[in-house]
Amino acid sequence: MALEIEKKYRLTGDHREQVRERLRELGAEREGEEFEVNTLYAGATLETGHSVLRLRRIGERGILTYKERVDSSSDLKHQHEDETRVDDPDAMDAILKDVGFRPALVYEKRRETWRLGNTEIVIDELPFGLFMEIEGSEQGIREVEGKLAIADLRTEVSTYPNLSLQHGSDRDGVIEARFPS
Repeated sequence: MALEIEKKYRLTGDHREQVRERLRELGAEREGEEFEVNTLYAGATLETGHSVLRLRRIGERGILTYKERVDSSSDLKHQHEDETRVDDPDAMDAILKDVGFRPALVYEKRRETWRLGNTEIVIDELPFGLFMEIEGSEQGIREVEGKLAIADLRTEVSTYPNLSLQHGSDRDGVIEARFPS
C-alpha cells in the first residue's frame, strides 16, 4: 500500500492567480486540466471517516481508489492509498453495487495539475470553493510551500468528502455537490 502525503489550502480567486503566477515563475510544468466526477461508496467493512472507496470518472476513463487514514498530529495528511485505472467506469460501478457497496456521496471537481520537481501541485475548483493541494514528500511539500511564498494561505484540514457533506444536497439518499448545469 502506497503512502500519500499532502497538504491542502483554501484559496480565494486572487490566491489562485498568485499561485499560478508563482508556479510559472518557478518553472513548474503545467500538466493539464480535467473535470472529475467522484463517487464514494458505503457498505461492507468501510469505516466512515477512516477509509474511503472512490470511483473517479474523468471523461470515459476511471480510477478506483481505496484510502485509509494514518493517524498523525502533523498539518500534513498521511493516508495509505491503493488505486488502479478502470477502463469501464460504468461496469466498475455495477460490480461495486453487485458486491454490496452503494453510492453515498458524489462531488464534482475541476482540477489543474502542475509539477515542480517531484512534487505535484493541484488547483481545484469545487462547487463550494477553491483549493490547492501539494503532494509529495514532507520535505518537498515544505519546500514548495516556501517557494510559493503566498501570504494568508489558510490550511484546510477537512477532506473533500467532508466538505461535500457540509455543502452538498441529498438526492434520493446520496449527498451530491455538483456544479450548476
